[in-house]
Amino acid sequence: MGDVLVLAEHRDGHFPKTTLVGINAGLEMARKQGGNCLAVALGDNLDGLLADLARYGTAKVIGLEDARLVHPMADAVAQAVAALVKKIGIQTVMATATAMAKDVMPRIAARLDAPMASEIIAINDDGSLVRPMYAGNVLATIELEGPVRVVTVRSTAFDAAAVSDKPAPIEKLKAELDPSNLKMEFVAFNQTKSDRPQLTEARIVVSGGRGLRSGENFKTVLEPLVDELGAAMGASRAAVDAGFVPNDLQVGQTGKVVAPELYVAVGISGAIQHLAGMKDSKTIVAINKDEEAPIFSVADFGLVADLFKAVPEMTEELKKLKH
Repeated sequence: MGDVLVLAEHRDGHFPKTTLVGINAGLEMARKQGGNCLAVALGDNLDGLLADLARYGTAKVIGLEDARLVHPMADAVAQAVAALVKKIGIQTVMATATAMAKDVMPRIAARLDAPMASEIIAINDDGSLVRPMYAGNVLATIELEGPVRVVTVRSTAFDAAAVSDKPAPIEKLKAELDPSNLKMEFVAFNQTKSDRPQLTEARIVVSGGRGLRSGENFKTVLEPLVDELGAAMGASRAAVDAGFVPNDLQVGQTGKVVAPELYVAVGISGAIQHLAGMKDSKTIVAINKDEEAPIFSVADFGLVADLFKAVPEMTEELKKLKH
């Protein structure tokens, strides 16, 4: 039996959608391997979180508790999870490919001397995995050999796990940590606060590109549309590199991967790296004055127009619909 252990990342006292995506992928992996799916959360005083996590259909929920895991440093998390895997006999360790998982999961693989696959998008019946390569232009089917394997899941490739009628049993364990191997120290967490939805969890995303010409135009032209739609704001790498907006808004191969119900690309040409981060969106709208822009090849609706005229007009029409 090939049991699966899913690393359940939590934030501000709850589990984000990305965690539930990882759990659903873990459940699918366990079914195809003929094993059980377990979920593990790390921290201290986890009772409420574990009760919530137990609702999503796993065979068991494990809480690894230690005060040093309240602020999860990558070396401590990797050490604690690797020790747990060895202790309970897990075949596959999984997590959604968030910023934290990208830091932690390779460390877990190194500690376990295990092969790793990053950002898989499908699990085949024979246990092989599918992952994109070359900015999504090639899909590779791969196999990982060894008693343990480590896998991260692309956050847009699976649905979020649904609530189950039967809660899973909960087990709390003391995390196994060797202080001599803990080299990282938590200093501070400076969170950017916004009334807008989180980029990776928003139903609607409006992204701006280099066509907006300046950071000021992001504020005066794009932000009103973002707010009227109740959307999250994103940006292309070109806009981030130009200093128009901070890099936490970047959508693409080297930024965040999103798949909202509606994605509006404003002044974005559609470089292959950007398309890799948003082409799974349910509906894509593109506004660009260049009718040959690659973004139109993936758009469901395209508007060839000057964004400085079209976007304010759209914003005004949305205001009229609300009143």
